[in-house]
Parts: sequence; C-alpha cells; structure tokens
Amino acid sequence: MALREILIVPDPRLKKECEPVEEVNDEIKTLLNDMLETMYAAPGIGLAAPQIGVMKRVVVMDVSDDKDKPEPLKLINPEIIWESEETSIYQEGCLSIPEQYADIERPAEVGMRYMDENGETHEIEADGLLATCIQHEIDHLDGVLFTDYLSALKRNMILKKVQKLRKTKKSA
Repeated sequence: MALREILIVPDPRLKKECEPVEEVNDEIKTLLNDMLETMYAAPGIGLAAPQIGVMKRVVVMDVSDDKDKPEPLKLINPEIIWESEETSIYQEGCLSIPEQYADIERPAEVGMRYMDENGETHEIEADGLLATCIQHEIDHLDGVLFTDYLSALKRNMILKKVQKLRKTKKSA
C-alpha cells in the first residue's frame, strides 16, 4: 500500500466526470488499498479516486466511530438508486478543500448499488452520516464538490481561504 497525494482545489481534475471501471483487477484492488491508507492518514472518512488524480468510479469510506475497529467500504461504480424526499443537513468538509466546512442539505436516506473488490454487486440502504458520505463521494465521481451546493459568495470565500492556506503552507 502507498500513500497518494490528495489534489486540492482548484485542480481541474476535481471537476471532471469519471469513467466506470470495466474490470475489477489487481490494479483496482491496489488502488482501493492505497486510497484507504491515504484516507486514514489524512485523516478523513471518505475519498474518491479523482481526489488522487485517478479518473475512475472508485470510492472508499469509513464512517465508524471506533477507529480501533475500522469498517471500511470499498465501492466500485457506486450509484444512488433511490433517495428519500426527506432531507437532512450535515456540516461537510473535504480532503480536497482543507479546513473548510459548510452545512449542506441532502436527501436523508439513500439506496446505493456498487461492486466490491471481488466484483460482486451489492445494494445497501443508508441514513445519517453514511448517507451523506455516500452522496458526497459519488458527487466527486461526477465532478461535483460540496461547495457547488453553496451560493457563489460562500463558495468564493471558501476557495479564497484555501488559496491563502496553500500560500501559507508553502512559505512555512
């Protein structure tokens, strides 16, 4: 396993739609393991392949409370197959938009279909933080960031803060 570099806004790859995975092979399995290691090291609860510059529909996440007992999800070609009319609001952040957070309203529950690392198809239903994380990470696969749900003013303020943070870190 290897740590991968996480892309930071405004990297144009973060705004591109990803290609479906045609075959679950050793390359995809290595990618999944590298992504999990990168996500845990960041630390984060979700990571999509485009965030490390790989334009494939691959996501990892772990929303478990107990970091001693990780419950990682490795998702290949995930898709939301239904969503509730009821919504919920979570404060979202993103490894590609460091140290910035905003309240985002999304469907409170979702159904998702995905393939696992063995190429088997699964369907799950999720609510709470897992539902939010699923929607956030699948958005990445479609070139959508949580800031795209904000007003232009709020989005620009966040992007300016990230640019300032990058400059500060480079000069440190």
